[in-house]
Amino acid sequence: MKVFVLFFVVLISWKSHADFLLKGESEGMKFGVEKIVEGLGIPWGFAFLDSENMIVTIKKGEIIVLNLKSKSITNIKGVPKVLDDGQGGLLDIHLHPNYPNVPWVYITYVEEIESQGATVLARFQLKNNKIEKFEKILVTKSRTSTSRHFGSRITFDNRGLLYFSVGERGVRKNAQDLSVHAGSILRLTDDGKIPSDNPFIQDEKKLSEIWSYGHRNPQGLVFDSKRNILWEIEHGPRGGDEINRLESGKNYGWPVISFGKEYWGPVAVGESTHKKGMEQPVYQYTPSIAPCGLEVYSGKLFKKWEGDLFTGALKLTHINRVVLKDNKFVKEQRLLEKLHWRIRNIKEGPEGALYFSTDNGKILRIVPIKN
Repeated sequence: MKVFVLFFVVLISWKSHADFLLKGESEGMKFGVEKIVEGLGIPWGFAFLDSENMIVTIKKGEIIVLNLKSKSITNIKGVPKVLDDGQGGLLDIHLHPNYPNVPWVYITYVEEIESQGATVLARFQLKNNKIEKFEKILVTKSRTSTSRHFGSRITFDNRGLLYFSVGERGVRKNAQDLSVHAGSILRLTDDGKIPSDNPFIQDEKKLSEIWSYGHRNPQGLVFDSKRNILWEIEHGPRGGDEINRLESGKNYGWPVISFGKEYWGPVAVGESTHKKGMEQPVYQYTPSIAPCGLEVYSGKLFKKWEGDLFTGALKLTHINRVVLKDNKFVKEQRLLEKLHWRIRNIKEGPEGALYFSTDNGKILRIVPIKN
């Protein structure tokens, strides 16, 4: 039965080439881009409740359920108040890895506290299109008066531990200060406890939730279950966007080392591009593409993309495919450049299509076209 459903979904995706906004080719595989819905504001994060329904966060402070078959939209009631200011708002959304048997839905958003914004991790259960059992898991120590660099993405590892990213909030020194959460990747249990093997749990001067630090604005985070690797992608300044392989307790350098330049002139940020005790990226983009969202593709529909990383590009308006070998960068490919849309998020759907959202309010998917 599952095979039949998958075949049926793929067959629908191969209907009429005239329905595709754009067609392309990669590694000898032809694909088309289908529009599912538009007019959503900025759909920042999304997750798949089942094979037909997607739950979506809208940056200004709304959560909707989108039926992928009928394209109908249902508004969810009881969404917490968010600070929609600059880069802040209602951010990522992720289901518990055992959903729906464990029916928790996780979100990150920006909360106003004494006229400052802080990234918050919360969870809730969804019942009759309403939020129930809402819990704030962690109000991060990341408050500043700026309206930039909040992060924030959520993922789970093979042990069911939760990771989420927090930007350095526009205050560079935060990324090297382990007494605040800003500029870090945080690691918790699914109910917000601190795992006993977190790297700084024995140091009273450092926050126990921190897994890695030295990050600028990490807006892509995904756990690669086959390779058992936590991948992260973050914005540099002018140049120096980074893909990092994250490991416990390590320092990824910002702002001491960077491949980027200052916004005010052709001057390198920090001391250099390398320093002992600070990690190098797997790959860096100069000039910046402004990456947002990150996915590891399974190969379900596009076999030659299996294991590749995909991220959206806000500034250079494309989907970026990164090929790895032995966990090292091999090459990149830039897809959908002709659309000229800021790509906000990208995820693989249950059937293997690649779904992505754009800052002009659209949700679309990439599907194969028969040769």
